Amino acid sequence: MDHIVLSTNITEYPLLRRGKVRDVYDLGDSLLFIASDRISAFDVVMPNGIPGKGRVLTQTSLFWFEFLKDVVANHLITANIDEYPQPLRKYRSELEGRSMLVTKAERVEAECIVRGYISGSMWKELVTAHNKGSNSVHGFDFPPDLQESGKLPVPLFTPSSKNDFGHDENISYEQLVKLVGMETAELCRDKSLAVYRKAADYALTKGIIIADTKFEFGFKNGKFILIDEVLSPDSSRFWPVDKYQVGRAQPSFDKQPIRDYLESTGWDKKPPAPALPEEVVAASSARYREAQRLLTGRG
Repeated sequence: MDHIVLSTNITEYPLLRRGKVRDVYDLGDSLLFIASDRISAFDVVMPNGIPGKGRVLTQTSLFWFEFLKDVVANHLITANIDEYPQPLRKYRSELEGRSMLVTKAERVEAECIVRGYISGSMWKELVTAHNKGSNSVHGFDFPPDLQESGKLPVPLFTPSSKNDFGHDENISYEQLVKLVGMETAELCRDKSLAVYRKAADYALTKGIIIADTKFEFGFKNGKFILIDEVLSPDSSRFWPVDKYQVGRAQPSFDKQPIRDYLESTGWDKKPPAPALPEEVVAASSARYREAQRLLTGRG
């Protein structure tokens, strides 16, 4: 079993941010992204890590950055440790496979979500709307006979507010325009939909439905680029094609075993979270690795 990395301590550079999963260090003109094996559920970081998770997130993102670069540029500089600044190379065992150097960018303060299927928070909001006699959510009119996990007539761009440590809130496109401006909102929408379509078509050939996903974008010297991670099991809802059945929740390649366990414990979803049993950790680790293997052919 992989050594679990829950946190890092790179003393040569300042720690810019320690999020739910990533440790980000400021290297001056670039950033060092390290994907730890931390995992959160219901917006709370669990005491256990998931073996290999950080490597899965990083390697999957690296695959997609290359695959999608003709659709939108991205912030990746290199993931080769030998090309990192010399002071970082002594941390090779910690950084190998789970880190990348990226260019600094001016982040667009919104989550750019694309939904090809109705699930999660959007499904819950639609159910609430139905109970009030409406088929409309955030300005979108849905087919009246749409069921849970059903494929949408066309992929929808449904942005949310950006919150690094708490819960993001769904917002309308008009609210996004007010938040970031018309030109940037159009770029977010058009590039998000283009990236989703290309990735979703490819994933289907590998036995995976990308039900929904979220992107982050920024500007570097005036150029609009894809930043953070992309199309990983943490940022996307991946469903196995061979088990897909409309009208119910789907099995997914992510932390669903953890959510299911936590729901069974009666935990109030407030810190501190309970420790996860070994079998639950192993089940989640296997799902992350399988998603990487199917999509990238590696792992």
